[in-house]
Amino acid sequence: MTGFLRAACVAFIAMTTSAGAQGAWVQVEAQPSEAEAIDAARRYALRLDEVNGFRIGNTRWYAIALGPFTEAEAAETRARLRAARLIPGDAFLSDGTSYRAQFWPDEAMPERVALEPRREAAPRGETRAEALRSERLLSASERRELQVALRGAGFYEGGIDGAFGRGTREAMQAWQAARGFDATGVMTIAERAALIEEYDTVLDGLGMRRVADDVAGIAIDMPTERVAFDRYAPPFARYVARDDGDAAQVLLISQRGDGATLRGLYAVMQTLEIVPEEGPREMRERDFTLVGRGDGIVSHTEARLDDGRIKGFTVVWPEGDEARRTRIVEEMRTSFAIDRDTVMDDDEAEPSEDQGIDLLAGLTIRRPDLLRSGFYVSQTGHVLTTADATAGCARVTLDRDIEARVVDSDADLGLSLLAPEQPLAPRSQATFLNAVPRLDAAVVLSGFSFDGALGAPSLTYGTLADLRGLDGEEGKRRLTLAARSGDAGGPVLDGSGAVLGMLLATDTAGGRTLPENVAFAADADALRKFLSENGISADLPAFAPTSRRQIEDHARDMTVLVGCWN
Repeated sequence: MTGFLRAACVAFIAMTTSAGAQGAWVQVEAQPSEAEAIDAARRYALRLDEVNGFRIGNTRWYAIALGPFTEAEAAETRARLRAARLIPGDAFLSDGTSYRAQFWPDEAMPERVALEPRREAAPRGETRAEALRSERLLSASERRELQVALRGAGFYEGGIDGAFGRGTREAMQAWQAARGFDATGVMTIAERAALIEEYDTVLDGLGMRRVADDVAGIAIDMPTERVAFDRYAPPFARYVARDDGDAAQVLLISQRGDGATLRGLYAVMQTLEIVPEEGPREMRERDFTLVGRGDGIVSHTEARLDDGRIKGFTVVWPEGDEARRTRIVEEMRTSFAIDRDTVMDDDEAEPSEDQGIDLLAGLTIRRPDLLRSGFYVSQTGHVLTTADATAGCARVTLDRDIEARVVDSDADLGLSLLAPEQPLAPRSQATFLNAVPRLDAAVVLSGFSFDGALGAPSLTYGTLADLRGLDGEEGKRRLTLAARSGDAGGPVLDGSGAVLGMLLATDTAGGRTLPENVAFAADADALRKFLSENGISADLPAFAPTSRRQIEDHARDMTVLVGCWN
């Protein structure tokens, strides 16, 4: 830049510093005193043009920044100078609105001549010893940045500590071999520059820019060419894909809460389809990390509790683009900053067509592949259900989030016994009828007729039509009532509140269709025998209700939603 142009630029900046420095800038450093900032600016000015220094807002900090540029020029300058090791790896783009009084350039300083930076270009045939000597000149942040780049390229899995031990050397050697360089384990200046350029090139076309969300109280770099703000659905600020068919999306998490709220968020996030079940996850005292892989996507969530505020982010990215996904997560993590005075309120929610029982803040909740009913048959939470509710399931859950295992299943009887993976204390459990039921007696079925949509079991009234099946089978009861598929596995009670059977799944073998209101139940004797064979005593004191309401409450309290997940 000529002296005239630089003077004109400085004059322009001076006129605008009262309201911030206009244009786009590459901020390379900040110092806590003007004297230290001037020394830093002088060092940069020996190697670079467009070096400026400003006081930051009303603070005592001073920024050294390159510019002004257009936004595209600033991004290109940052990438180029980082690749050449001329500016720190954590240099970032700024819009200059926080810049105030300018202290650099110093008008008394003579015109600067941009010098060729040391280590900018490696001599041809640089030896391993020469590479080691130049490596020793790297700052701690530059050494860490190389490790980050090696990790982003898929060659390094160790800690980012700036220490070039065995793991780092092996990663360097592998990268060199993969790129056609001599595999010495010590990178030359040119190789380091190529690695950093490769690392930065991964972000090309993503539009990684800083987004300041004033409602969430979060500022973060995100891929703005792929996602754009959609709406607020507390506790999320949703940024969705710009293009149809693109799986990319970002959530900013912002809510008030405590440790219980954080743990609840951790549990709820794992029910969402955007967080596949496979992948590492960890809940710690004040923060958590969730990674989910599957169904064509990889999602990464981080959230932290700080003084009554929970803030974090989720990034969802298409599977198979690991290099860019890893780099995006790294950029978002390192750029994440919060406004401690701002937390999203529940009233920020905006009405939307994306509302329903299977949605949370507009996000689809993952559902089991099959939902049936069941009922408690022991004080420790054993559950009896229909055999089809557990056939071929990778997982079985009770009431959506309690893991259970199959103790025994009998396809001929149509029965399956489950045990919860955690201690339970049911409010009610079944007491079985010890006598022959009376034909045409009134019965009541408790079941999740609508696959849990109502949040509680429904009661369906009917009558006992026959003591056997249609083919005269013993151990079955024919019922006249309007059952639905979700009711299968639910208890059928008589007028005394005793369980006289369990509703069986509809048999559609051979394409047979039964008339409406015809259903079948496994009778109490068959249930009692099946439980006894599995060490569960069914000989409990008879339930003695004094009203129909008590029978209904008893039936609902023993009924549980059973989910089959594949």
